Amino acid sequence: MSLLTFRRERPDQPEVVALLDALDAYLAGLYPPEANHILGVQALLAPEVSFYVARRDGVAVGTGALRLATGDGHGEIKRMYVVPAERGRGVAYALLQALEARARELGRLRLQLETGRDQRAAVRLYERCGYTRCEAFGGYPDNGLSLFMGKTL
Repeated sequence: MSLLTFRRERPDQPEVVALLDALDAYLAGLYPPEANHILGVQALLAPEVSFYVARRDGVAVGTGALRLATGDGHGEIKRMYVVPAERGRGVAYALLQALEARARELGRLRLQLETGRDQRAAVRLYERCGYTRCEAFGGYPDNGLSLFMGKTL
């Protein structure tokens, strides 16, 4: 039986950077550069970010981050990614649950996210988890390529 874990970790580990690079490449194949709102590794190391890694039997298979918004009681979901071989096995759902638990622990009242309209599996996941469409937030452009979603915790 394989062991799946979800823990806060540093995003600058080589194995994790490889996952972030894979996510960046995937997004670059879907959208023009100006439509990708990517937090780099240095930004993910900031104190207001809780970065999580999903591991199966010790091997990194997914990532997700919670960035705390300033002053409004909100948090933002960032850098959700699961390797293709692990998709459909509940990893992204469990990662999202871990991020929501962290947000509650930190007293956040609402979570928001920006995702691409062409990432249909991601949109379905967020909808299944109670996220609904909302207005653009946080300075993101409403460019027709992004979808904005939120959930009250």
